[in-house]
Amino acid sequence: MDWADQALCRTQSDRMFVEGPAQNDAKTLCLDCPGRLDCLAHALDHREAYGVWGAMTEWERRALLRRRTSVGRAEIFRTAREDSALISLPRSTM
Repeated sequence: MDWADQALCRTQSDRMFVEGPAQNDAKTLCLDCPGRLDCLAHALDHREAYGVWGAMTEWERRALLRRRTSVGRAEIFRTAREDSALISLPRSTM
């Protein structure tokens, strides 16, 4: 089974392509998703420009790519354990 088939957002993709505070709701959905890290890897590998992927907004993904110029799947999975920025929500939503 592909990660996208397991994604919690698979039937509500319009919820993942929003702007502003609504992105925090999308990120919340991602946090419990079994495909979150694969989703994030896909977005980084394909330089997805819009939407919330793997609990990260387009701005957060661009920042991650700037900090780590060679981000691959192994890096994502290792970083997910070490870098709370990959799984955190803004403090105002916690």
